[in-house]
Amino acid sequence: MRILIVVNVDWFFISHRLPIAVAALENGHDVFIATTFTTSENKSFLRDLGFQIYDLSIDRSGRNPLGFLDTFFRCFFIGIFLKPDIVHLVTIQPVLLGGIAFQLAGCKRIIYAISGLGHVFLGKSVHAQVRRFFIVRLYRLALSSRHRIVLFQNSRDKELLKSSCKIPASDCRSLAGSGVDLSTFTFHDLPPLPFTIVLASRLLSSKGVLEFVQAAQQLKKSNPSLRFQLVGSPDSSNPLSISPLLIEQWVSDGTIEYLGFRTDLSTILSNSHIFCLPSYYPEGLPKAICEAAACGRAVITTVEPGCRDAVVEGVTGVLVPSRNSSALARAISDLTLNPEKLVSMGHAARKHAELFFDIKHIVEMHLQFYNELFNKSV
Repeated sequence: MRILIVVNVDWFFISHRLPIAVAALENGHDVFIATTFTTSENKSFLRDLGFQIYDLSIDRSGRNPLGFLDTFFRCFFIGIFLKPDIVHLVTIQPVLLGGIAFQLAGCKRIIYAISGLGHVFLGKSVHAQVRRFFIVRLYRLALSSRHRIVLFQNSRDKELLKSSCKIPASDCRSLAGSGVDLSTFTFHDLPPLPFTIVLASRLLSSKGVLEFVQAAQQLKKSNPSLRFQLVGSPDSSNPLSISPLLIEQWVSDGTIEYLGFRTDLSTILSNSHIFCLPSYYPEGLPKAICEAAACGRAVITTVEPGCRDAVVEGVTGVLVPSRNSSALARAISDLTLNPEKLVSMGHAARKHAELFFDIKHIVEMHLQFYNELFNKSV
């Protein structure tokens, strides 16, 4: 097969879809990657692995209408030139713009990976509702390929798009996120005190970073030995990115430890006691929660779609209301005061990860999807 995987940005492809693409190569398929390259190193890395690559230059800020047109036409001409057997679209702009462009280019078999619906589904203003109205109709057009598989990571996204886009159940599949390498993210017993609470994500306000810091400020008044670690980097292309100056202020006043962008998250998790992701971003299934579970860490996250799908409430983690730092602080305090619960949740979280989040299973499912779609006559 000639498989084209289209993703918004290189680092997301490498962190979330690389094992799938490598497995397709190893199974004898020609694999092409179309994405936005942020570094020449990433481009060389993917070429050296054997992928043929195309630069999409997507404007992820969403502020430039001409950027949307550029992405659309790049996808269209890549489709015309490559004539792939399978097009695998991942993230919002590739799904929406690529979904239309590749159909117009004559691509007959398309896999749409819905990894969250994005910030347009957050706002409650009239303007936001109007935008959602048009975005939903764009999804309806983009997902209209006759020969398709639509992959969902949580039940809310599935029901919303299945209904609004009139997608039959036979074209829908559910996956538990992007998978975790269980040999890298291994189980570890809890480390010695003091309690260490970690948040790892892109540093956006919608990921609950402000609530995490506010909870830290509340709890450290009565228990200054608690350690709160923030892992990740700001995303300058996102309007909700946390200011580096604000992070410096939190560090200087002793509220948090800032570890920045790290590639050794498994080590950081193994040296922690609790993982927090108080997100209200419209997630697919947060990979960091799955990785924390694999390391045997209890998770505190929100009742929002995606987040709530990644934990078993009261068994592998705790769900709290979003945008509520007091509720988050209470949940953290409860777990630190109940170490037996912390231990039992950690063991249950590892078992849950082994059952649902194993990258080997996620990769095998994707290879099956490719074969299933390829064998459909067009």
